[in-house]
Amino acid sequence: MKIIFKNHFVPVSMLVFLLTATSCTKLDTKIGAPNEIREVTAGTPPSPSSLSKIYEKLNNFVNGQGKWFAMSEHPTDILMGPTRGTDWDDFGEWRELHLQTWRPLHVEVTNAWGDINSGLFETTLLAESATAPASDKAAARFLRAFFSYAGCDLFGQVQHRPATALAAEIPQVYTRSEACDFIISELEAIIPTLPTFTRALRDKATKEAAQFLLAKTYLNKAVFKQDPTKPAGNSPDNANSNTNFAFSAADMNKVIALCNSIAANTDLSLTNFYFDNFSWENGTKSRENIFVATNANGNNLVWLTCMGNHYFMTPDGWNGMVTLSNFYDSFDDADVRKGADMPGYTTEVGRPAGFLVGQQRGPSGKRIGNAIEDLKDRSGNPLIFTKDCPIVAAAEVKGIRNNKFPLDPNEMNGGGWGSKNDFPFFRLADVRLMKAEAILRGGTDAETPLAIVNGIRAKRGNPVLAPLASLDLKDLLAERGRELYLEGWRRNDLIRYGVFNTPKQERPLKTDYSRVVYPIPTLPLSSNPNLKQNFGY
Repeated sequence: MKIIFKNHFVPVSMLVFLLTATSCTKLDTKIGAPNEIREVTAGTPPSPSSLSKIYEKLNNFVNGQGKWFAMSEHPTDILMGPTRGTDWDDFGEWRELHLQTWRPLHVEVTNAWGDINSGLFETTLLAESATAPASDKAAARFLRAFFSYAGCDLFGQVQHRPATALAAEIPQVYTRSEACDFIISELEAIIPTLPTFTRALRDKATKEAAQFLLAKTYLNKAVFKQDPTKPAGNSPDNANSNTNFAFSAADMNKVIALCNSIAANTDLSLTNFYFDNFSWENGTKSRENIFVATNANGNNLVWLTCMGNHYFMTPDGWNGMVTLSNFYDSFDDADVRKGADMPGYTTEVGRPAGFLVGQQRGPSGKRIGNAIEDLKDRSGNPLIFTKDCPIVAAAEVKGIRNNKFPLDPNEMNGGGWGSKNDFPFFRLADVRLMKAEAILRGGTDAETPLAIVNGIRAKRGNPVLAPLASLDLKDLLAERGRELYLEGWRRNDLIRYGVFNTPKQERPLKTDYSRVVYPIPTLPLSSNPNLKQNFGY
């Protein structure tokens, strides 16, 4: 078999690490092929890819339930991958993520590293091109900052080298603190040159997308600047106090100013029906998605539904991932984010958008257009999803399933592959919640955090969600979970709030504080002497 390499961040001797395949018994092969890497030579530096090809690199983050998504959600209080007999055992990789017992050879850790570094290499070639249009170079710098943020957040180290370097040249490495400074400088330099957001530009680099990423960086700056030998903060044993990190009022005021600038764009507003931000029509119906991976760029989100769907649901799923019941129970029953019937969907498919628990219903014969009926499991018993679910030896009906990204019913008889859901990386609701947090952490603004959060909750009622009477950081963290679950931010949030390592459901023991960053994978570590293994590994 001929192997074509596309990553120049490492010499040939270590590129095999990017070819490590995910091992998932229920992953449909249509989701995406392994990362392709251009051939490495010792000759002149390669020419850059087109900007459109670089945007497609974003799809690697959300083309399956592994890699960036798994590392961002599975170690948290929201998502878990239980073993069901031999299904989903996969050499323990899903259990290790939830239990925070991963090792440098973990397949999702290795694959995510490859995706990030492939993106960094390609964006650098275009960002530093001598011939590319200025607008393409600015967009490439934004995307380079995006990939740098992912590397800084997950791994605490970011590889870099100039586009003029020869293909086999070993990259230098930014520390987490240096990477934070680089991201800030890149974004502050390009924001004035980027176009203003419109919904037609939701999958492109815009001022508002760059401002969002800059606000996110300033909000996490205290985490990224932390002593790497104490990555969970200065006082981890007092984690519930939310005072682990030295948040600066100046940084929080920058977050507030950036969030205010984004919110001033009249093309952005909170969407009236929550699930319009995620459905197959979210490209036209969402008014708050700022930066997305679109189906038009080759992205497909069937996996977000099918990773939990039972085999006898429509489309037939892989009966894997579950939502933890403690998180589910944190929602008020009147919260539309917990679940709601959806026009043009529920009557055809037999289920609501949101979480799925209890007796499941669907079209007879798994065919859209047939009568809706109560579904049964493989033994012929009622298919009733239970709230409880052990991490090992889980029966097929155990665990709450998720339907946050409803697929197009017109595409379901073909497996849902034609459904056009965008994946939102950045949303206006997060902008508003970041502002509320920045005020609580010492920033100043005329608006109150309580008013901000209740303004969001006013849009999330089914029909009416009661406003909060008061708000502290613990309340805000809970609200961030309810608003942003399965959008890739929960791990980042739990770390910033100092509660990532505390016991969680199906993880009864506190984990080591080193777990707030992932290890550098074994093969790149052995191939680049400038990389140093993270503290605690």
